[in-house]
Amino acid sequence: MANIKLTKNEQKKQKDALKRFTRYLPTLMLKKQQLQLVIRGLEADVKAKQDERKVLEGEIQSWVDVFGEEVEFDKLVRIKYLETEEGNIAGVDIPVFKGIEFEQIEYDLFRQPLWVDAAVEKVSKLLACDEELKIIAKQLELLDAELRVTSQRVNLFEKVKIPETKTIIKKIGVYLGDQQTAAVVRGKISKKKLVREA
Repeated sequence: MANIKLTKNEQKKQKDALKRFTRYLPTLMLKKQQLQLVIRGLEADVKAKQDERKVLEGEIQSWVDVFGEEVEFDKLVRIKYLETEEGNIAGVDIPVFKGIEFEQIEYDLFRQPLWVDAAVEKVSKLLACDEELKIIAKQLELLDAELRVTSQRVNLFEKVKIPETKTIIKKIGVYLGDQQTAAVVRGKISKKKLVREA
């Protein structure tokens, strides 16, 4: 606001800028609302996945506690392939969980307890749940960063740019009005001098 020219051209430039700011602000506010809505949905998804994970963990632990046997699940269950794809929410590219595939690891049926087959299935679901939670966490991280930037832009337009531009337009208007009034006064004084001289 330091080097403002007090001219009609500057006034027009500032009015055009004000139109752009007021046209762009609703779009930013809509994006902010959309991001907030998606983030709340993802937070609910995280809670649901964590609850699902606790249930699976409890089922596995109950088998281990009941039978008192140590089974090394990391040797029985390994991720073969994790499938993700790119999604886009409010202009933000995010990873989206598509599916997971596990290696078919052979194990000795005579050395392992009877419940291991069911436990391997539950552990597989637990690992899938963990991977999905990691992807949701990444989505939240990316969307939170975008929400922060969008909120800053909304505040910039709402609290700085629009009021500042309105002030500049008013200042230029007052100055131009004063100049016009001064020109009229000078004209009248000149006319009086001409009338007296004639």
